[in-house]
Amino acid sequence: MKVKLHNLDGSVAKGDVELSDAVFGLAPRADILHRVVTWQLENRRGTARGARERSDVARTGKKFGNQKGGGTARHGDRAAPIFIGGGKAHGPRVRDFNPSLNKKIRALGLKMALSSKAAANLIVVETLDVKDAKTKPVAELLAKANWGKKVLVIDGDAVNEGFARATGNLIGINVLPAIGANVYDILKHDTLVLTRAAVEKLEARFNG
Repeated sequence: MKVKLHNLDGSVAKGDVELSDAVFGLAPRADILHRVVTWQLENRRGTARGARERSDVARTGKKFGNQKGGGTARHGDRAAPIFIGGGKAHGPRVRDFNPSLNKKIRALGLKMALSSKAAANLIVVETLDVKDAKTKPVAELLAKANWGKKVLVIDGDAVNEGFARATGNLIGINVLPAIGANVYDILKHDTLVLTRAAVEKLEARFNG
């Protein structure tokens, strides 16, 4: 699959790049993408710190007052949740979110996510080098390109430092190195922008 190279302002550049059909030419399957996205989001969840409930508190279980005649409520023991030092009522439980997913499914999901963008919203640029690595001129360049409200830019081994610094304050523009490419981020953005180096790295990641 051949794709025309573009400039950062959206104009068509000279030359094109060949995309591997094994990575960018698959038919996306909703079930595979759903499994990988669910796995990613589950892995991001933190484990709650468990609270001590009534049965976990080391306090006396002896009834500390008379059943009648005290002029107060008829309490049982000091571990009741209404007392300071008592157990917590309906407190958070320790839950470990550690789902597993086959590596082949994960790899297939990433290929399908890339393929879904290649079918409609994939832009390939030669490089992310900009003459003036400042927010305003870079924002003007991207505004000309009109790639949508949410744009994910993926570079090669490392993100172009000037471009990353210039887009750091731009809402809706996210930049990742090729190693950080993932299904969830690719799907939630309107447009995927890859550099030539990113294409080479992603294809080598699957061929290796």
